[in-house]
Amino acid sequence: MASVEEVKEISQKVQDVKLNEALASPDGATTKANDNKPKEQKPAKVKKSKKDAAEGALPLEMTPAPEYISYRIKMFEELKAQYDSDIASKPRVPITITLKDGSTKQGTAWETTPMTIAREISKSLADRIIISKVNNLLWDLGRPFEGDSSVEFFDFDTPEGKRVFWHSSAHVLGEASERHYGCHLCVGPPTDSGFFYEMSMPDGRAVSQNDFSSLETIAKSAIKERQPFERLLVSKEDLLKMFSHNKYKQTIINSKIPDGTSTTVYRCGPLIDLCVGPHVPNTGRIKAFKVLKNSSSYFLGDANNDSLQRVYGVSFPDSKQMTEYLKFLEEAAKRDHRKIGREQDLFFFHELSPGSAFWLPRGTRIYNTLLELMRSEYRKRGYEEVITPNMFNSQLWETSGHWQHYKDDMFSISVEKETFALKPMNCPSHCLIFKSRERSYRELPWRMADFGVLHRNEYSGALTGLTRVRRFQQDDTHIFCTQDQIEQEISGVFDFLKHIYGIFGFTFKLELSTRPENYLGELETWNDAETKLTAALNKSGFPWDINPGDGAFYGPKIDITISDALKRQYQCATIQLDYQLPQRFDLLYHVATSEEGDGKDQYARPVMIHRAILGSVERMTAILTEHFGGKWPFWLSPLQVLVIPVGVKYFDYAEEVRKAMFDAGLYADADLSGNTLQKKVRNGQLQQYNFILIVGEEELNARAVNVRNRDDVTQQKKGEMIALSDVIEKFVALKESRALVNQI
Repeated sequence: MASVEEVKEISQKVQDVKLNEALASPDGATTKANDNKPKEQKPAKVKKSKKDAAEGALPLEMTPAPEYISYRIKMFEELKAQYDSDIASKPRVPITITLKDGSTKQGTAWETTPMTIAREISKSLADRIIISKVNNLLWDLGRPFEGDSSVEFFDFDTPEGKRVFWHSSAHVLGEASERHYGCHLCVGPPTDSGFFYEMSMPDGRAVSQNDFSSLETIAKSAIKERQPFERLLVSKEDLLKMFSHNKYKQTIINSKIPDGTSTTVYRCGPLIDLCVGPHVPNTGRIKAFKVLKNSSSYFLGDANNDSLQRVYGVSFPDSKQMTEYLKFLEEAAKRDHRKIGREQDLFFFHELSPGSAFWLPRGTRIYNTLLELMRSEYRKRGYEEVITPNMFNSQLWETSGHWQHYKDDMFSISVEKETFALKPMNCPSHCLIFKSRERSYRELPWRMADFGVLHRNEYSGALTGLTRVRRFQQDDTHIFCTQDQIEQEISGVFDFLKHIYGIFGFTFKLELSTRPENYLGELETWNDAETKLTAALNKSGFPWDINPGDGAFYGPKIDITISDALKRQYQCATIQLDYQLPQRFDLLYHVATSEEGDGKDQYARPVMIHRAILGSVERMTAILTEHFGGKWPFWLSPLQVLVIPVGVKYFDYAEEVRKAMFDAGLYADADLSGNTLQKKVRNGQLQQYNFILIVGEEELNARAVNVRNRDDVTQQKKGEMIALSDVIEKFVALKESRALVNQI
C-alpha cells in the first residue's frame, strides 16, 4: 500500500511512541556529558568463584555493585526530600472525585489518591486494579489528586492495564540486568506481548540464555521485596547529572527534553530510570515473571549507532496466566510458519539475498492461489489490473513526498548520474497512469489493482521469516473517485474484505485513525474526509473504535485487525483516504462543459482511496500457515492428494490416478518409493496431505480408490472406496467451494 505509516512500522512500535513508553524516538546523535559533570563510572569488576571462572559464568550479582547505583540513589533521595517538602506545603482543600458511573466521592487535594478511592469502594477492586486515569490522563494509583477530578480504574485485562503492568515489569528486568551485568540501560518499553530492555554490556559481552535464570532470580527477589514505584519530577539539568554515567540516557535527555523543562524518573529498589510512567504501586503486584529470549539491536533502531543487547520477558498478575501463556507459546512454536515452511518444502531464505524468499513449487502453489482468489474477485467487483515498472527516478518520490519521509528505507541506485530507486509502494506510479491522458467523470470510480513487486530496505535485524521481508507483493489497489462516491466505495471495500476474511475463517475489527499532528492539507478537507469515513463505518454495521491522531500524514484511514486461530491479532487490511497525492500530481478529471458558454471545460480533482485486504502476500502466507497450523483447507493446499499403491504391482495404476487428478487441476503426488505401506501413509500424514488414496487389487479392478481423510479419524486405517471419476468430481467441487471443512 501507499501508506508511509504502514511501512514504517518497523521494529518495535516503541521507537516512535511517547517519552513515557520508550523514550526512544530515533532522532539525535549520542551526546557526551559536559566536562564539569561526574565522569562515566566504569562497571565494577566482577569477583568470580573458581567454579564461575571455570564455566565462564557471571555470579548472581556484581560485588561490589556498580558505583553509579549509589550515586543515583544519593541524588534521588536529596531531590525527593526537597520534592516531598514542596508537596507538603500544598493547600489541603476539600475536593470532589467523580467516578465513571457519575457517582462522587469526597477527598482532600494532595492527600487523597486513586487507591484511597478504590479501597473505599472495595478491597477486591483495590487489589485487582493496575492503574487509573485522572481527568483522562493515566495516573499512578498512589499519586494524590491535585483538585476536583474524574477517575477511572483499569485492571490487567484492559489494554491500559497490560501496558502499564508490562512497563513496570520492564523496570524490574532493568534492575536485574544492572545488578547482574553492571550494564548501561537504554530503553525498556512494554510491547504487545510483554516487554524488553535494551542495554550496553561491559566489554561488549553478549547476553546468553544461561543468564536467564540469574536474571529471573534477581527479579523475583525484587518482586518479593514489594519495592514501591516512586515518582519524582526532575529538571533537565539534574537529569544530565543523575545519568552522567550513561551516554544513552544523555542522548535521550538532550534530544527529547527541552532546555529549562523537567520530566520524571521512577525508582524501584536500586533502579532509578528516566520515565514518565505511570506504574503499578509496587513490584509485589507481579506474581509471575519470566525471561523469554534475547537478541541484538541498535540504539534507537539506527544501524549507525552502537550495537546493544536486548532481553525480552513477560509477566502476569497470576501464576495461572503464566502457565496458560507458556502453553500458548508452545502451540505457537508448533505452528511457526518457518518450521512448517521447512517441513512442507514451501520456501527458504538465503544469505546472498536476505529478506527475499525463495518460493519452492509447493509454496508457489499457495502464493498463486491467493493471487487467483483476488483476481477472481476483481473481475466480479469491477477492478482492473495494471503492471507498473519496478524502478523510478527519485523525482517521482520527491513529487509524491515519499522521498522526504521514506528515503532511508528505499533501495536507491545511481544510473547515469541520476538517482533511481526500487519502488516500495505502487501509488505514485498509479498517479502517473491516471495522468497519462485526460480523464472523464464517466470513468470514475476507477479501481486500479497491481500485484507489482515491491522492495523496502528493512534492517537486517528486523527480518523475520515471511512476516518482515525486503521483497514482497501486495494486493494493492487504488480507487480514483469523486467526493460523492467515497462512502459507496468504502462500503464496497467493507463487503470485499468481509468476503475474503470469511473464506479464511478470520474474525476482524475496525478502527478509524484520525488526523495526526503532522498532517498535510487543509483542516476542512480532513474534517470532511473523517466525516465520510465515519458515515461508511456506521453504515457497515460492524463494530468499530476510534484511534485519535494515528492517521497517515496525507489522510485518515481505517485499519482492519484480524484474529487467527490462536486469537493473535494482525493488522493486514487498510483503507486510506488520500487528498494529497492527487494534489501533488495535479490529477484532474473532466466534469462538464461550462454552462456560461465560454467554451471552457471544467475540471475537478479526484479522491484517491488506498486499499489492501491481504496486505503483503508474504506476510499473509505466514499468518495463514500458522492459522491453519499447516493443515491447509483443500482449495489452498499445496498438498491436496497423495496416491499410495499397496505394492509394486500397482505402481502404474497409482500413477494413472495421480495423472487423472493432475489433469483435473488438482495437486496430486504418488509415492512410488520403496518404503512400506505403513511408512508411506505415515509420511503423508506428517506432511498434512488433505486426502490419501490407497490403491490395490480391489481398487484397480473397480477403477476406484480407497479414501483416507486427513481430518476424519475414523478413516485413518481404512477409508471408503469411491469410483475414480466420482472422487475427482468431488475433489474439484471441494476446491471450487473454497470450504474450510475437509469433507467430500
